[in-house]
Amino acid sequence: MTPSKPRRSPTPKERRRDPERTRKLILDAAVAEFAAHGYAGARTAAIAAEAGVNQQLIWYYFDSKEGLYQAISERWRERESALIPSGTSLPEQIRRYALEGLHNPEGVRLLAWSGLEYTGPHDDPDHAPRAGRMQRFVDHLRAEQESGHLPAELDPDCLTIILMAAAMATTSIPHVIEGLCQVDPRSPEFIDRYAQQLAIVARLLGLDLAEGPAI
Repeated sequence: MTPSKPRRSPTPKERRRDPERTRKLILDAAVAEFAAHGYAGARTAAIAAEAGVNQQLIWYYFDSKEGLYQAISERWRERESALIPSGTSLPEQIRRYALEGLHNPEGVRLLAWSGLEYTGPHDDPDHAPRAGRMQRFVDHLRAEQESGHLPAELDPDCLTIILMAAAMATTSIPHVIEGLCQVDPRSPEFIDRYAQQLAIVARLLGLDLAEGPAI
């Protein structure tokens, strides 16, 4: 991990900035940089340049490169709560996650990059929060299974992995899709078609559950 740098006080000019606007500019630039180059390849100098701010403001607001990445993860959790409100059925959840390849492609690329770069929990800035979210979803599936609402043959851990991987397919394996379907895998038409099909598959598997946490 990149070590934290000591905070410095902003200059008088920087103090006149709207701090929320400055944070947003940095976060927007950081999402684009991390999505393009992964955590290891992202450069805070490039983020600052894209955001139009002094690089020291990244350390001032976020402490470190890791802190910036965690702030991006927190922003995703806020987006997710609006994207998947309580009571959203599992097939609809899958459809909406698949549509993120259209509406939030950089977010999906960032998650894909984190998997490609993964060498263990010690190098994964979002490991603990992500694991906690996933575990809550798995626990919900297991409870539904015990109540008879899911087939006993399904492994909740593996099912969660399968659903996540399927929702990310237009980002993670676009070359396979283009070769098979002869379409642009990132086109709105195909992503919508694919998302609808995932929802149908989920319903056919008996996964039409209406309550519980998001994936």
